[in-house]
Amino acid sequence: MRIEARVGSGDDDERASAEAFDAGASGIEERPCAEPGRVDLVIYAPAAAADAILRRLEQGFGAAIVLSRPEPEPEVDWSTAWRDGITAVEVSPRLRVRPPFLPAEPRDGRHEIVIEPGQAFGTGGHASTRLALELVDVVASGLAPGARVLDVGTGSGVLALAALALGATRAVAFDLDPLAAPAARANARANGLEARLALFTGPLEALREAPFDAVLANLLRSELVPLIPAIVARVARGGALVLAGLLESDLPEVETRLAGHGFVRALAHRQEDLDGEVWVGLVMRRGRVAASPRAGG
Repeated sequence: MRIEARVGSGDDDERASAEAFDAGASGIEERPCAEPGRVDLVIYAPAAAADAILRRLEQGFGAAIVLSRPEPEPEVDWSTAWRDGITAVEVSPRLRVRPPFLPAEPRDGRHEIVIEPGQAFGTGGHASTRLALELVDVVASGLAPGARVLDVGTGSGVLALAALALGATRAVAFDLDPLAAPAARANARANGLEARLALFTGPLEALREAPFDAVLANLLRSELVPLIPAIVARVARGGALVLAGLLESDLPEVETRLAGHGFVRALAHRQEDLDGEVWVGLVMRRGRVAASPRAGG
C-alpha cells in the first residue's frame, strides 16, 4: 500500500519516518514540496500495516500532518524492472546493438548485434563503447577478404562481434576479467558468430598469433599506456589501431607514445557524456616515417 504524508521539514519528517517504520512501513521516499517549510513523504507498507501506520501518525502529529488514505501500489516484477530505460543503440546506418528483450528491426544493409546486459562491460550505451563501435564500422568497411581482428579487453565481446558482422573473417578476443570470456562466448552464440571468434582469459603476452589487420582496444588511459608496445606489435603492416576509452585530456600523452612507434592519427570521433566529459575514439595507422621505438617509452 501507499500513503502520502505532508509534514514539517526538519525534526517532524524524521520523526514521522521513524514512527511509520515502527508501525510497519517497508519503505519511505522523501520528495520536494511546493509548500515552504514542508516535506512530502511517500510511505510504502504491506496492506496489513497500513491502518496502524495511519493511526500512529494521526495520534502523533494531529493537525500538523496531512495524510492520504492508503492506496494499492502496483506490483513490481524486479526480475524484469531493471530493463526499463535500456534501449537499442543506433551506431550507424549499418550497425545497431540491442539487448535480446527488445525486438529486432530488420533493415536492408544493416547488421544487428544482440548483447545481453550483464556483468561484462560493453553494451554500446557508454560514450566510449559507442565511439569504438562507430570506428569499427568505419574500419571494417575497408577490410580485405580474410581479415583478422584482435579485441583487447573484450568485455561483452561487442567490438569483436561488430567487426565480424561488418566484414572481418575471424576475431580473437581476450580479457583479464574471468567473467568476460563466458559472457562474450554467449553473445557470440546468440549472434551466430561463435565459430569465428576465439576467446581466452589472460594477458596480451599470452597471444602468439601473427599480427592482425585491425586491433581494437576500448581501454582507459591508465590501462592502455602500459600495453602500447605490445599492442602496436600486433598491428599488421597497413593495419588499423582503433582506440576508445580516452578522455580528450589523454590525447597528448597517448598520441605522443604512439608516434614513438610510428603511428599517426587517421581519424578521431568525439562524444560528450552526461557528466560533460568529452570522450575520444581514434583510428591510428603507421605513418610513412616511423620514429625511433625508444621515443614511445
